[in-house]
Amino acid sequence: MRRGPLFWLVVVLLPVGHFLAQVGFGMGALAPDLLTLSVLLVSRELRTSRAAGMGFLFGLMEDAFSILAFGANALTLTLLAVAGSRTRDLFVGESVSFFVGYLFVGSWLRYALHWIVAGEEVRGSARDILLVEAPLGAAYVAVVGVVVLLGTGALVRESR
Repeated sequence: MRRGPLFWLVVVLLPVGHFLAQVGFGMGALAPDLLTLSVLLVSRELRTSRAAGMGFLFGLMEDAFSILAFGANALTLTLLAVAGSRTRDLFVGESVSFFVGYLFVGSWLRYALHWIVAGEEVRGSARDILLVEAPLGAAYVAVVGVVVLLGTGALVRESR
């Protein structure tokens, strides 16, 4: 499905909103992870090489604010972008329910990958991160992502 110009404008502005909320307003965990949302949405539209480059660039931008785990976000978002790009070949879904699942699993995977590659000083307990923080953050990203997709007209509601 071809995405319209409003979709691309919003997806380009998501990283700006991410850094504005995280750094500018200091919202921290209260703000959704718009960077991951942008990577997941755009990577389904790009070839694997371009998606990986975008994930790496966004990861470096996120790592610029990280002191203890520099490189963890770059690797995590690169791997996430590659996986997101490959889902286009595996899943042809364009429904709301597909994107809820895709964004939830993709966002949870970002938490899991970051937990794996981050150093001991940065990561918390696996139980707290993977079973509490990650599902809540992933659900938040999935809801925001579906609202963005519905708002840009990139998705239409399923009819029963």
